[in-house]
Amino acid sequence: MIKVANAPCSWGILEFGLEGDAAKYPQFLDELKETGYIGTELGDWGFLPTNPEELKFEINKRNLKLLGAFVPVNFKDQDCHEAGEKVALKTAELMYKAGFTNAFIVLADDNGTDEIRTKYAGRIKPEHSLNIEQFKIFANGVNNIADSVLNKFGIRSVFHHHCGGFIETETEIDKLMEFTNPELVGLCFDSGHLRFGGSDPISILKKYQDRIWHVHFKDCDTQIVEDSRANEWDYFKSVENGVFCELGKGAVDFSSILDYLKNWGYDDWIVVEQDVLPGMGSPKVCARRNRDYLQVLGI
Repeated sequence: MIKVANAPCSWGILEFGLEGDAAKYPQFLDELKETGYIGTELGDWGFLPTNPEELKFEINKRNLKLLGAFVPVNFKDQDCHEAGEKVALKTAELMYKAGFTNAFIVLADDNGTDEIRTKYAGRIKPEHSLNIEQFKIFANGVNNIADSVLNKFGIRSVFHHHCGGFIETETEIDKLMEFTNPELVGLCFDSGHLRFGGSDPISILKKYQDRIWHVHFKDCDTQIVEDSRANEWDYFKSVENGVFCELGKGAVDFSSILDYLKNWGYDDWIVVEQDVLPGMGSPKVCARRNRDYLQVLGI
């Protein structure tokens, strides 16, 4: 049976260190529960409690499950891999000691930090991509961190392709999957980032069914994508203008994705994400509408 969760980014809790007031974790967890979700992810380090017993208490008292933790790393720079590994291990240790051993480390690029990739998010050209040697360095870092986390804590890792980072387009996803170990590294499928990055989500599902271990449901407003391209907005301006809209109001065909997942036999978690900037919009209202939409689709 497919289970439905939501994530801190839907309440404006993002890893970018942006200005603006977002919900504190008790409000986030309460509202997530009140709007019909039964699981969540950790969010940026320090948002949810970093004491294992406290984290376990806060999650369990609301009858929720903790499914994973987003860990961005500057994989392009080999000198940054060691620091990234320390963060991944610290995060995995927290989840392990709190008893959430089935959760994932969700590895990602250090998104939103490279000037070119941030500026051209949603309209990446081949000349903006890593070369083969850079891809190998990038993938080697992903492999090594995933291996270290698995060996020390028995926790698996997935990689989250993401607009504003170096793994955005289908070609870039292909290269990363080619250069990473399928026994160590799964793919975190994110429907909204695929559409914003110019890919067809169903095509990625079919191509990487065996590598997709974790699923994010995010929608993408095609009009905002067109406006972003026409006005040359960067990644953050596109998010500010609502490129990631409520489920069912954008271009992602969730009905077809769900049909594919069910036919495949997928019976794990779907994590809803509607990325907003800190203090932006009405997260609880949107979360409720997103949950209602998925209930109409049968989950």
